[in-house]
Amino acid sequence: MAAQPPLASPPLVSPSAETAGMARAAAVIAAGNVVSRILGLARETVIANLFGATGWVSAFRVAQIIPTMLYDLLVGGMVSSALVPLFSEQAERDRAGLWHLASLVLSLAVVVLGLIVLLIELAAPQVAFLMAGGFDQELLAATARLMRLTTPAVLFLSLSGIITGLLYALKRFALPAFTAAVFNATIVIVALLGALVLDWGIEALAVGLLLGALLQVALQLPGLRDARLRLVFDLHHPALRRLGKLYLPVILGLVISQIAIALDRNFASRTGEQSIAWMQYATTIIQFPLGLISAAISLAILPTLSRLTSAAGTLTEFMDTLTTGLRLVLVLTIPAAVALFILAEPVVALLFQHGDFTAFDTRQTALALRFYLFGLTFAAIDQPLIFAFYARQNTLTPALVGLLGVGFYLAAALLPSLARPMQMTDLVLANSVQLTGHALVMLWLVSRLAPLRGHGLGPATLKALVAALVMAAVLWQALPFLKGWLSADSLIAEVTRVGLLSGLGGGVYLLALYLLRVQELALLSALLKRFWSKQA
Repeated sequence: MAAQPPLASPPLVSPSAETAGMARAAAVIAAGNVVSRILGLARETVIANLFGATGWVSAFRVAQIIPTMLYDLLVGGMVSSALVPLFSEQAERDRAGLWHLASLVLSLAVVVLGLIVLLIELAAPQVAFLMAGGFDQELLAATARLMRLTTPAVLFLSLSGIITGLLYALKRFALPAFTAAVFNATIVIVALLGALVLDWGIEALAVGLLLGALLQVALQLPGLRDARLRLVFDLHHPALRRLGKLYLPVILGLVISQIAIALDRNFASRTGEQSIAWMQYATTIIQFPLGLISAAISLAILPTLSRLTSAAGTLTEFMDTLTTGLRLVLVLTIPAAVALFILAEPVVALLFQHGDFTAFDTRQTALALRFYLFGLTFAAIDQPLIFAFYARQNTLTPALVGLLGVGFYLAAALLPSLARPMQMTDLVLANSVQLTGHALVMLWLVSRLAPLRGHGLGPATLKALVAALVMAAVLWQALPFLKGWLSADSLIAEVTRVGLLSGLGGGVYLLALYLLRVQELALLSALLKRFWSKQA
């Protein structure tokens, strides 16, 4: 290949103050995500060791999803789509007004969520049946019992989410970045103490989840040291109308998506009592690159995109910021997907195949993981695309696309069952189809807002794919060699094998990016150097 001039432009090598601020924010969020994902993997490893991939674990997974679903429906979607833009706008205008608005949102959340928690506690057996009707009576009863323990966590998760949105608007990223880490660490500690010291059963996980949600709130309180928060019920506040206008389309889409999640769990419970456990272990691995890369970059660019919109920034600046984030996401996510596909079984075995987690569980979890990986890259670029519309205070479009995505999922999940019984892999593949279809539609809609050509997305994607394929070829050849060289089934051998393969793959990929003159490599290097120099 003929030598080519470097593709990096001066703004990429010498980032602007705005870009450097985004990089610092992304780095802080990424650091929190790294710790969180590591502790999340530790959490899943502990669960696998203590309880394996049994029906009891599946029962906990169903109970665990209830506070998560309620949080996503009532608060989680609101944080990025409405609260951060509104809080950011109010913070620019009037700090006292910001505290009043935050007090109002927090006060209403406590009342509304308290009533919902009470309702779920009373109807736990019925909710358990709706979520996991394929379980036998014993597992259904256990699911309802665990649900009563986990449901109050939605109150603390929601308060934590609102505080996170407030701190993001104030550009205070450090404490919110580590809330998930505290959550995961608490579950690990309580599970170990409960199961090994106090002789608890699967209930230890539910108690750990509830306590972890409470500690998320406690962790962020120092970030509000200058806040003037109080109990407020000002139902005529003008921001409530704007909040409702922004969030109504989102909540309509979320209702459908949460119904789809409930259907997914119900379908999975009918493919075998272990299916939900296998799918959740695979999902944990998928969430690592999504949280480390996509979530960090998306959350970092959201305040900038919101300011460019509210301050009448040019559409060119808006698209430059968005496409810079997309290119970074693509360059970092594509190799992660390829490497995990090749190394699925060694990675699953290292993380989970200990204690009650068997070799058969490893094979089934790795199978689910590979099917999930088909949608990983699309899921990664989907989040910044959605945030681009949220920043422009357009929440209707992502909600409508979300409805379409649910249609993709249901079609892909149900179509194979017309010819044979439903299988776990049908549901996992349907999830990837949903993520892929959603991302492609969002990408098309963004291109209608402003052309994507000229922003380097195509070349960055192509070069990342070429580099990832080179990495894949090397890993494919190295994997059987290392299996033979390190054939012992010990923890040290597993760590060494996965560590060497990961280092080899990462080194080959970075070398390929360098040889291909990928400008994002220069951008990452410059931004990281600037970030660390600021911290020194």
